[in-house]
Amino acid sequence: MTDLLDIRRIYLEPAAAELPRGREILARFPDATVVEVGSHQRIPELYGDETNVRRWVRIKREALVLGVRKTLTARPNGRSADFIAPSTANGCAMACAYCYVPRHKGYSNPITVFANIEKITGYLRRHAARQGGKPEPNECDPHAWVYDIGENSDCSVDARVSDNVRDLVTLFRDLPNAKASFATKHVNRDLLGWDPRGRTRIRFSLMPAADAKVLDIRTSGIPERIAAIDDFVAAGFEVHVNFSPVVVRDGWLADWADLLDQLDAGIGPATKKQLAAEIIFLTHNRGLHEVNLGWHPRAEDLLWQPALQQPKRSQNGDLNVRYRTGAKGSYVRALTDLIAERTPYLRVRYAF
Repeated sequence: MTDLLDIRRIYLEPAAAELPRGREILARFPDATVVEVGSHQRIPELYGDETNVRRWVRIKREALVLGVRKTLTARPNGRSADFIAPSTANGCAMACAYCYVPRHKGYSNPITVFANIEKITGYLRRHAARQGGKPEPNECDPHAWVYDIGENSDCSVDARVSDNVRDLVTLFRDLPNAKASFATKHVNRDLLGWDPRGRTRIRFSLMPAADAKVLDIRTSGIPERIAAIDDFVAAGFEVHVNFSPVVVRDGWLADWADLLDQLDAGIGPATKKQLAAEIIFLTHNRGLHEVNLGWHPRAEDLLWQPALQQPKRSQNGDLNVRYRTGAKGSYVRALTDLIAERTPYLRVRYAF
């Protein structure tokens, strides 16, 4: 685990140390220096300091923030999940160049873990009970309400820090009308012993290896992710694939054809029977572009393509860029046609 995490400093909200989960996490890293902070959201030496861009990966490996989640809400979603669950963590030890989380936390986003897991699971249990049965199928799921439990983190990595993710998988295993879902770029085989009984959906993120080598920093390799899929299906997880982000460049479609062939060769009949895909084409951000130029400029050769992109102002005022209207539609059709040709069993849940 030291390649990904070597926790040497824990920034601690004192209230977290009063909870059982907080004490468990502190005991898991006994050699770490503990620094008390007033709020997990306001740590000047981590957040908002542009000089940290030079220590981007080191901070991710060595720092951990331990706090208490104050606000508990399940936000309606619609495509990937019916609801976004209140997070039990945010930030990540990995360093994908397109990740949107640094836009909000500023220059560094190590893992923040929330210790009040009992309040979060209790809230989710009550929220799911209030929904009752799902009245009709939708693109999230035909029967269950789907809760994304990893919007701002990678749960497979979070599970190396605490038992929060396991507690969530256990919770949804026993909910008759709901299931959990999260996307991941990290193969954590410890999850194979959790017995989810089909009530947790893992979405393995995939992209051509040539793109992943540049963009998916500190993640499990694409071949390793594909090789894990059958094992997770056999262990009782529902497994989908998440083609995200799709990056348009010279030769992109040929490389996606190769990836689909690799996927087809790497999975068996049981996986193919239940497999579905989400397709999300790249949306980038001017602020993140500037950050990346400070630590990984090579990524921007792929991500920042003004000739192919157009600006779009987000709801929070950020300036994003996405592929140009009209052209993007042709890209989406080209990829979905390719999927129908190479992997006809692969149901596309949505593509945009």
